[in-house]
Amino acid sequence: MARQIQPSTKPAEPAKKPVTRGADPTVKKDAPAPAGPRDDAAAEKLGWKLGTQAWTFRDRTTFEAIETAQKLGLKYIELYPGQILSKETGDAKVGPELTADQRAALKKKLSDCGVKLMNFGVVNPGRDAGQLKALFEFAKDMGIQTITCEPQDEIVWDMVEKACKEYGIKAACHNHPKPSKYWNPDTVLAAVKGKDTLLGACADTGHWVRSGLVPVECLKKYEGRIICLHFKDIKDGEDQPWGTGTGDARGMLRELRRQGFTGVISLEYETGKGKELEENAALCVAFFDSVAREIVAEEAKGAGKNGK
Repeated sequence: MARQIQPSTKPAEPAKKPVTRGADPTVKKDAPAPAGPRDDAAAEKLGWKLGTQAWTFRDRTTFEAIETAQKLGLKYIELYPGQILSKETGDAKVGPELTADQRAALKKKLSDCGVKLMNFGVVNPGRDAGQLKALFEFAKDMGIQTITCEPQDEIVWDMVEKACKEYGIKAACHNHPKPSKYWNPDTVLAAVKGKDTLLGACADTGHWVRSGLVPVECLKKYEGRIICLHFKDIKDGEDQPWGTGTGDARGMLRELRRQGFTGVISLEYETGKGKELEENAALCVAFFDSVAREIVAEEAKGAGKNGK
């Protein structure tokens, strides 16, 4: 039987003490608390589009996740298959099965909140051509630019490449942690080697840490093939406000700048829920914007010296 396109299987949420503001003395230093409306001018200047993977807010509906993104000052979002659409639409879940009316309602919600739907996934396509067509038709209808995925095998990769060319949509190979198929960057690179530039990698930085890898080194391996990221900072297997984990969030962002990466960086936080989750997400956004401003200031200073 052909493998079904379905939501990716995420690691079970650990039942440990959640991260809270002030729980780590380094939070104040490295993850500044946001003050007032978000200023993303530096990030936009670098070509970085900070959004969120809706999986971060899987404790609520898609409409509520979009509202939360707006509240955090995020202009971009990646939706995932299977999330309940809204409280008003019953059991309707995000994905190709949405009706025309439900899709219209989703588009309106995105527009009203000023949030752009950029990516969709993670999906695990198999050899069912009909399902793959439905996936890409859905993506085209919703204006989705990239499908994050973990194709079943080489035959499916060829099918995905053909669909990407036909629809003008990118496919980014995502990495779940060991023992998943694509945990090792070398496996991802082998899968997209020689394929169209519409195909590349969705770098999940947290899952690299969970697999015992060094994220900055993995990003270096991916140079030239990174389409988007699921950005995390992990410590002891759990998400932390960026800059306070062991993933070297600052180093990762600086490596992306060195590569000249421009595109979507999705905040994905898999620990906690409710208000605490939103507070930690806000700390991540504040850290990201702080590092972006650092880089812009350094580059401006360097340009000034070179101009003398």
